[in-house]
Amino acid sequence: MAPNNSFSSFILVGVPSLEAFPTCLGILFCSGFVLALVGNGLVLLVIGLDKSLRDPVHCFLGMLAVIDVVMVTSVVPKMLSVFWLNSTEISYVACFVQMFLVHSTTSEESGVLLAMAVDRYVAICHPLRYKAILSRQTIAQIGLAIVVRALLFMVPMTGMVTNLPYCRSRVVPHSYCEHMAVAKLACTDPRPIGLYSVVESSLIVGMDMAFIAVSYGMILRAVLRTNSCWKALSTCGCHICVLLLYYIPGMLSIYAQLFSSGIPVRTQVLLADLYVTLPTMLNPIVYSMRTKQIRQAMIKVLFSRKVHA
Repeated sequence: MAPNNSFSSFILVGVPSLEAFPTCLGILFCSGFVLALVGNGLVLLVIGLDKSLRDPVHCFLGMLAVIDVVMVTSVVPKMLSVFWLNSTEISYVACFVQMFLVHSTTSEESGVLLAMAVDRYVAICHPLRYKAILSRQTIAQIGLAIVVRALLFMVPMTGMVTNLPYCRSRVVPHSYCEHMAVAKLACTDPRPIGLYSVVESSLIVGMDMAFIAVSYGMILRAVLRTNSCWKALSTCGCHICVLLLYYIPGMLSIYAQLFSSGIPVRTQVLLADLYVTLPTMLNPIVYSMRTKQIRQAMIKVLFSRKVHA
């Protein structure tokens, strides 16, 4: 039950002003959901079965795949039930669990992307010390730090949103329980929560993007005069494109919720939907399937009866 509230559930709209196109929207997000599950599922299957894939980079790829599966699964199934089954109601508890999962996994994904950039820097610039620097203990500590950072960000924010008194409309003008869309339904001023979200998100994204930029800059400087220059540029270019597709819609969505009332609500919702679904679909292709070892192991798993360690 929700203390101090007059109701125990919310109503999800889907995409405001596009309610007349539930079939098209459902097909779009369902296709992305299936591709994300298949791609990340294959990555996890291959890494789990092939004992040769135990380098630090493979550990980070596995972390990224798990986070992507949790992120997309926490949002899209309910979204599809809104579009196709008109099942718009979501319980108070389920709403805040979904909110916590979505926003904590976005922070964790940013941390893993940073860890992968550092991994590539160490592998290219310090190859002889690669496994010594990124030992199993170090990887475990990095993974723990990523999770703890996400919890330190999301637990206070979820607590703040949960404890708000909700006495207005229970209709959430969004596809899922995005924290600001829910907070705006409260009887009190939601701006403190919005400012907290903007400050924390800016710190996390700003710090991660700065370190990622430094890592890729040092990688490019190291390979600029080698024969692998164009290959490195191609790989870094693909990675940077996916990073931009992840960070830009996410930050635009957060800032638009608080500062830009002139931006149509449907645009804000589609931006939020984009940064939750699109990277989860592209990450397995850009980060995993472009890796030679992953491709070879995937061929073994799919077309051979036995995977050799």
